[in-house]
Amino acid sequence: MKVKKGLAFHLESIRNVFSFFFFMGRKTRRTKVFYLISFFPFIMAMVIKFSQVFSFSRPIEGIVIFSNMIMVFYLQFLILILAIFFGTSICSDEIESKTLTYLTTRPISKTAIILGKYAAYTLLTILMTLVGLFLSFLILNVEHLLDLSLYRVLLRDSLVLILGLICYTSFFTLVGTFLKRSILFGLLFSFGWESVIQYFPGSTQRFAIVHYLKSLLPSPMGGRFSFLLFRLEPTPPGMAALMLFIITGVFLFLAALFFSQKEYILQD
Repeated sequence: MKVKKGLAFHLESIRNVFSFFFFMGRKTRRTKVFYLISFFPFIMAMVIKFSQVFSFSRPIEGIVIFSNMIMVFYLQFLILILAIFFGTSICSDEIESKTLTYLTTRPISKTAIILGKYAAYTLLTILMTLVGLFLSFLILNVEHLLDLSLYRVLLRDSLVLILGLICYTSFFTLVGTFLKRSILFGLLFSFGWESVIQYFPGSTQRFAIVHYLKSLLPSPMGGRFSFLLFRLEPTPPGMAALMLFIITGVFLFLAALFFSQKEYILQD
């Protein structure tokens, strides 16, 4: 009974932390800025659609443009940026604003703080991503909205991006618990390591999170953006999804462990 009561209290603590930081996080300047950035694909979709109206050449199918937009903007840029700035801030915000002492003196564990804030910020980034994604899909495929097969593409790409945000945010949550310049490291990792290692031949590319995300997407039939899957030796989809969940679990466990054990010095 004590174990169940302790577990129930821990889950309730996570829920309370989640609720507080989710509703507070929606109003921050950082969230508003990234909401605007997440609408860039929608603006781009509008421009592409208008240009097709006045073009005399045969227009590219909307679903093709949509899939390429996923690969270029969302998968290679937006989810990385969102995960960096929100994941690393889970710990660093409390240190910089000197609210860590207040949080840790409440009757909640440090693990609940990490997991609750992680869940809140991850949900915020997912909502930012999906709103722009859905609007872009509608604009680019406005003539074929009754084609149900297109919605399978939207669902698949949405799930891949959600998995990407869940996994990347867990990694940057861990980074934020022990590095002071965690954002700089995150940028170097995302646009250095992740951008390069994915094109290495053989098993080396499996050390990049993006490898498992791309393994869940179908190979494009040519096209100007097909270079993004150059040298990709995909992991079977089931194994790729499993690896993403394992990676997420490991990073979250390490983040909670490190945050619980480390004594943070709040400077004046």
